[in-house]
Amino acid sequence: MTAAMAPTQPDKLPIADARAVRAEIARTLRGQGARLLGVVATMVVGAALGLVAPWALGRMVDTVIGDGSAQQIWQLGLVMVGAAVAFAAFTALGVVLSSRLFETALAHLRERMFSTSVGLPLERVERAGSGDLISRATDDVDEVSSAINTVVPAVSTSLFTIVLTAVGLTALDWRFLGAIVLVLPVYALAVRWYLRNAPGIYASERAAMGMRAQQVLGSVRGLRTVHEYHLAPTLAHRIGTHSWEVVRWTMRARIVQNRFYGRLNTAQFIAMASLLVIGYFLVGAEALTVGATTTAMLFFLRLFEPIDELLLVVDELQSALASLTRIVGVIETGAVGAVGAVGAVTTRKAVLEATDITFGYSRTRPVLRKIDLRLEPGEKVALVGTSGAGKTTLAAVLAGVRTPNGGRIEFDGVDLAAMSDAERAKRITLVTQEVHVFTGTLRSDLALADPGADDATMEAALRTVLAGDWFDLLPAGLDTQVGDAGHPLTPMQAQQLALARLVLVDPPVAILDEATADAGSAGASLLERSAEAALAGRSALVVAHRLGQARHADRILLMDCGVIVEAGSHEALIARDGRYAELWEAWSRHRRGPA
Repeated sequence: MTAAMAPTQPDKLPIADARAVRAEIARTLRGQGARLLGVVATMVVGAALGLVAPWALGRMVDTVIGDGSAQQIWQLGLVMVGAAVAFAAFTALGVVLSSRLFETALAHLRERMFSTSVGLPLERVERAGSGDLISRATDDVDEVSSAINTVVPAVSTSLFTIVLTAVGLTALDWRFLGAIVLVLPVYALAVRWYLRNAPGIYASERAAMGMRAQQVLGSVRGLRTVHEYHLAPTLAHRIGTHSWEVVRWTMRARIVQNRFYGRLNTAQFIAMASLLVIGYFLVGAEALTVGATTTAMLFFLRLFEPIDELLLVVDELQSALASLTRIVGVIETGAVGAVGAVGAVTTRKAVLEATDITFGYSRTRPVLRKIDLRLEPGEKVALVGTSGAGKTTLAAVLAGVRTPNGGRIEFDGVDLAAMSDAERAKRITLVTQEVHVFTGTLRSDLALADPGADDATMEAALRTVLAGDWFDLLPAGLDTQVGDAGHPLTPMQAQQLALARLVLVDPPVAILDEATADAGSAGASLLERSAEAALAGRSALVVAHRLGQARHADRILLMDCGVIVEAGSHEALIARDGRYAELWEAWSRHRRGPA
């Protein structure tokens, strides 16, 4: 944990402290100084224009008392109308500019969080729980976005209005500030009371709503069981109980709100009364005119709405700041784990070597034990074994998806742990049995592997893995929509798409984890030939689903209970008449069928 991290639960993703949040906001707003200055200038002008109407109205009062002309009154009226229109325009422009600025900043923040999230070690996400990361990427981002739309306009306009109005009161007579000084403690106590009572009640209200929804959804989903066992009265009673619980917390929330409003109204009464008293004595001492006192009263009336808006969004602002600390916490996690690049791939004849590798999903139950493995340049190695032997785990560890508990993995003499995710992906690419087709065009899906690839390169990659037959039948070629609600791809076609991504990435080492297992007997031969084409010219470790695929490898490794128990060519292992020979005999007998 760095200094930028606040204490947190051991397995949860960290929550950033205030210093880290400020640093991240400053980094996000870097280069936006001109836009930020434009927002401030617009808000200042808008707040200043808002003072013109009260000033003009006060001048009208003095004009009437001093038997001024009607022309002067009309002129002041036109000034009020013009100032009101300009005030509305500048205020609206300020809100638009500030929302655009901060929404853009949030977009950059979201991108950094997403990039960090997908680069986190898998076991780190699993320890924290995927729900924690998902809630930060969805609920917390939504909370900050909502605050930008509501809190930012309220805070920005209110602060500028309050400051400029205080300046205007001071310009009239500094003694009017006494009313503000008198009322500030009342506002402070009101906010303190609200923040002490409201958050817990709101949280309990949301929790009660969640329990009520859970009861309703559970009853609807299990409707058949409800009817079969005549559970409707019991479940209705439960739903009613939870509904009344929601009502109880909602009423408490409304009571807290009303008491808060009462405290705000008390503060407003104290302020107006003190202002009237100050104005009375100033006018009596002929230190101020009636019109100036009227202007002061109107200035103070203008403060009520922005102060109320500012105070009423305090809890929402707190919620947004809490969400922001969780978002920045993810970004800081990536910064802590990030390492520098180790340079570009300089040779395609690199060696992948694992030494004394141990790994377990928990420290007390190891899955891999003391594994040594060396993948020579251009060598094809097949990894076989019964289900649960640890083949998939070893593939994930060698690819850098999971971090070994002990041992060392080197690529061309460089420790794999010293590489960034991007650098490691250029050297070692893992293709698994579980293939995801991303929603969008086929072109955008392939571009994930190589953003700089042109259409000809993408088509060549598809044809390399023998996907040309179905690609030629697509309604719009590379512009065909695939993924959810798009053109459906069969499991075999999806695997060929994954192999085409491998060709586009073009790493020196490829690891295939049962990447041809979903083809079925009809497509097994074709998909195996697709895999062979994708692996041409590179070193490969293939977790073989079919022993027939392993037979043609340069070397075969047989795993059992997390240990490599046999190694050699197909012919050598058959001649040894060991466990591999037994597996081969059983697999061959299964293919021949019953005698």
